[in-house]
Amino acid sequence: MPDPIASAVAAALAPLSARAGAIGVACSGGADSLVLADAVIEAAGAERVVVLVIDHGLHPDSAAVARRVVAWARGRGAAAVAERVAVAPAGSLEAAARDARYAALDRLAERLGLGVVLLGHTARDQAETVLLRILRGTGPAGLAAIPPQRGRFERPFLALDRRLIEERAAARGLPVWEDPMNADVRHARARVRHELLPHLREVNPNLDAALIRLAGIAAEWREAIDGLAATLLASAGPLDAALDCRTLAAAPAAVRKRALQLALEAGGVGHGAVHLEALDRLVTAPSRGEVCLDLPGGRAVRSYDTLTLSSGAAGQGTPATDLTAPVGPYVLRRWRPGDRMRPARLAGRSRKLSDLYTDAKVPRIQRASARVVERTTDGAIVWAEHVGLAFGERENCLPSGATGPTQKGGIF
Repeated sequence: MPDPIASAVAAALAPLSARAGAIGVACSGGADSLVLADAVIEAAGAERVVVLVIDHGLHPDSAAVARRVVAWARGRGAAAVAERVAVAPAGSLEAAARDARYAALDRLAERLGLGVVLLGHTARDQAETVLLRILRGTGPAGLAAIPPQRGRFERPFLALDRRLIEERAAARGLPVWEDPMNADVRHARARVRHELLPHLREVNPNLDAALIRLAGIAAEWREAIDGLAATLLASAGPLDAALDCRTLAAAPAAVRKRALQLALEAGGVGHGAVHLEALDRLVTAPSRGEVCLDLPGGRAVRSYDTLTLSSGAAGQGTPATDLTAPVGPYVLRRWRPGDRMRPARLAGRSRKLSDLYTDAKVPRIQRASARVVERTTDGAIVWAEHVGLAFGERENCLPSGATGPTQKGGIF
């Protein structure tokens, strides 16, 4: 009878056989990652394996455990490296530890030139993740849970029963460390594992298989709808610029919401299901000037019919176009509240720049960095970014870098 663990590892290593370079294996000292490291060393040869140990520093014995894992790996002939990370949770300790761990694995992989890092997640982890996401109100894409592969990270054991792993660890006499955090029901995953799942299995003894099947169906759905969402985003505008809300709103809700989620992920903007729903309402609402929506990892701004997403601190302006002052008695400066000009379209009538920006539907985030050219002899504004030339002025008033009588976003 084929060995499922050996078969899973062989399938993961097959695409790597023709590629030079080491294979990374993340190892915490738990049964799943130790069995994975042991099996990869046996299948690929110790000289090709680098065991990566991340010490979260969340347990008094964590440093000693990291040293033991490194010593075990080196005793098997593999290379091994440990890195201590700082975990500073803003919310969930589990989420903060996970983020710190993946960031450290990415750094190590870059430093060591590792094209792939194998992780020891099993079918139990997948079932728990699906249930956790259901409890948090995830959307269909979230039900796909843990992907078998993402970027450089691959999970050969994701379809394997955890009991196979435990049996192999015992049979091989591996020095397994049981992390006390995994049994601490103050943490959501431990509570689901030790309290909720046992009760639900009384209702459906095949619950784990059902949850894993649900993840597989959701992954198929996500693959299909991601293509539609990517096409919608391409028609709504470049991801690094404003998106057209009218184009987004005309699409089916499922495609639109997935497109918004992809845009948030591409921009590095953190969000949850509740935030995605709020963003969708913002996009589909009637146009009413400028509305801001703060998100956990940034901000969304709808200005009339365009949507701009920004990560990091809210309210940061977009960089302005590179311009230099024109030759002559002029100065290039940022516009100020109270500035007035006589735009060409008004045939000499003076208006406040703030009103002209409103007429032109210039987003507030762009107004913040807009510049004007002021004539020093009389203080008149002869050109304004997003508006253009003043009445009666010639193009020699344009700053170097402007594209004509109307700079990008102008109203003529």
